[in-house]
Amino acid sequence: MKLQYHVIDTPFKDTFTISGGRSKSSQPALIVSLSLGPLTGWGEAPAISYYDVTVEKMVREIKAKKLFIEKFALTDPERYWHYLHHLLPEHPFLVCALDMACWDLYGQMNRTPVYQLMGSTWQNTPLTDYTIGLDAIDKMAAKIKAMPWPVYKIKLGAADDLAMLRALRQVTDSPFRVDVNGGWTYEKALEMLPRLAELGVELVEQPMARAKTDWDLEQMQALYNASPLPLIADESCVRLSDMKGIEKCFHGINIKLTKCSGITPARVLIREAREREMKVMMGSMNETVIGSAAIAQFLPQLDYVDMDGPLLLAAPGGTGLTIEAGKVSVSGAPGLGVRPGPLPDQPM
Repeated sequence: MKLQYHVIDTPFKDTFTISGGRSKSSQPALIVSLSLGPLTGWGEAPAISYYDVTVEKMVREIKAKKLFIEKFALTDPERYWHYLHHLLPEHPFLVCALDMACWDLYGQMNRTPVYQLMGSTWQNTPLTDYTIGLDAIDKMAAKIKAMPWPVYKIKLGAADDLAMLRALRQVTDSPFRVDVNGGWTYEKALEMLPRLAELGVELVEQPMARAKTDWDLEQMQALYNASPLPLIADESCVRLSDMKGIEKCFHGINIKLTKCSGITPARVLIREAREREMKVMMGSMNETVIGSAAIAQFLPQLDYVDMDGPLLLAAPGGTGLTIEAGKVSVSGAPGLGVRPGPLPDQPM
């Protein structure tokens, strides 16, 4: 296989802010490709500062390991993922991008869309939400008015969360999904959840920070037992080892391909969640069409999805994937079925 990579930095339509005051005006990412003969598979790894993931670090790893990444004889994407997992153990985002590209290439080699390779048919696909980042309440309301949508994801974790949600409820009847990014204490979560239920909230992602002590874990379990709404683990469930006992704290998990390191491990996480009779959501890290197409392959297997990156960014970054009124459509072409837009030259 031949490996190439491109560094991109796509502006957001609006500054994107989550709890903790974490804001960004653009989304840097690494686009990778794996080619074999006339076929090329594509993958994407966004750079996320609070996970200490930068394009510079990923490029350094590619330069150091390029020959090893290329030399693998592709017969099975899962075998390639295990190879990459051991080759790049400290770089799950980069492994994810290469895993995406591998599945895309393998699907093209077999003239089959990836979702069919995973045994799915394109039916019963959930609607994607549209995210409203933290901002002044009037600006958040204006964004909802400007983007009528069947379901919204509302970022919370500010001092005026309840007033904010009540104001937003005045401008739309669409269901809300609330994402706190671990921004509440146990006491605030216990107070807020019943009120959110009254305001048409469908679910709550990561109300409290990931447990670090036994006491944190006990509080999560107590909140789970008291909650009138489904609680979905995000930061608390990144990889397979996090699944132990997760069903005692959450009703479902939100899988991020980048954080779990790709399509291959995400399939395992879904199986583990289903065995625990948990709901499965898949989320995004503001990927362009390339990374979003990998998420889309899982849609027939999901209960909820948050894959609005191409809508939040100033440019979708490719073709072959469309999102209209929450409905996600794929091209049906082999592999991921997408192609990137114009890309900058590969860095030296």
